[in-house]
Amino acid sequence: MDNQQLYDEIPSLDLADFTSGDPTRKAAFVQALGGAFNNIGFVAIKNHGLTEESIKNLYSSVKAFFQSDDATKKKYEKLELNGQRGYVGKGRETAKGSKVADLKEFYHIGQPEPVGDMPANVLPEEYPEFGQFTLETYRTFEHTGRQLLRAIALYLELPEDYFEDKVANGDSILRALHYFPLDPNTTPNGAVRAAAHGDINLITLLMGASADGLEVLRRDGKWIGITALPDQVVVNVGDMLDRLTNHKLKSTIHQVVNPPREKMGSSRYSIPFFMHPRGDMNLSSLDTCIDAEHPKLYADMTAGEFLNERLIELGLKQ
Repeated sequence: MDNQQLYDEIPSLDLADFTSGDPTRKAAFVQALGGAFNNIGFVAIKNHGLTEESIKNLYSSVKAFFQSDDATKKKYEKLELNGQRGYVGKGRETAKGSKVADLKEFYHIGQPEPVGDMPANVLPEEYPEFGQFTLETYRTFEHTGRQLLRAIALYLELPEDYFEDKVANGDSILRALHYFPLDPNTTPNGAVRAAAHGDINLITLLMGASADGLEVLRRDGKWIGITALPDQVVVNVGDMLDRLTNHKLKSTIHQVVNPPREKMGSSRYSIPFFMHPRGDMNLSSLDTCIDAEHPKLYADMTAGEFLNERLIELGLKQ
């Protein structure tokens, strides 16, 4: 399947339609976004707030950090933070249901100005641009994510600001990912860069990665490759939003496969933004999403309880 066929299937939308002030454009965006999330769970968005230059600077600073020696990186691995801030080393995260750790290392950036008992960011002092550009991206994507959640609220026939107080000072994470080069002779059997999984959060925003590899599981059971175009970010539904809407908006299973043998010696970089609410948000399925044809699927719990459960399943928390 070529990229054009793929983008015929995953809608490409313009966030400027939602923010234009034109009620007709705004309503069309809401229905198109909701329809995509109801069907496949993914959509491509342009006018998302990042510039070509900011993306270039971000990736350059992230690559510089990951190309440093292991001793430098380990300085910023804080095990007591359960992988929620700072560096997370190779072999530490295993997808839910998988028996083999993912082939990756990553770095987590949280709220730039933490409140309450929220942990402060752990930033590498040797690479000041890393902190500068990741924090800038965090702020941009948090704003973009709030706009998208406003559109989702309208699609669900909720007040437009339904999510606002739930994501204010939320537990969102910017994850800078390095899928390191692989040796085909020593890679463990069954190990892949990121095993099949659904994201934990409300929505995920993902700019284009440095190489192919991301695949999405369609409803017919077929895996299809997906790559964000240069001026777009890919946005998908996470498990929290799936729970809240009783699977009306679908958290789509996705994975990052290993490259072909001739490209195994190359790195892959990817930087998703995971939009989380505060831990006290109630994820109980909305009454409007439950009826005789759609019985309630999920047990009631808060976002914090769900996050804690998943961190244990991922091996990041004991």
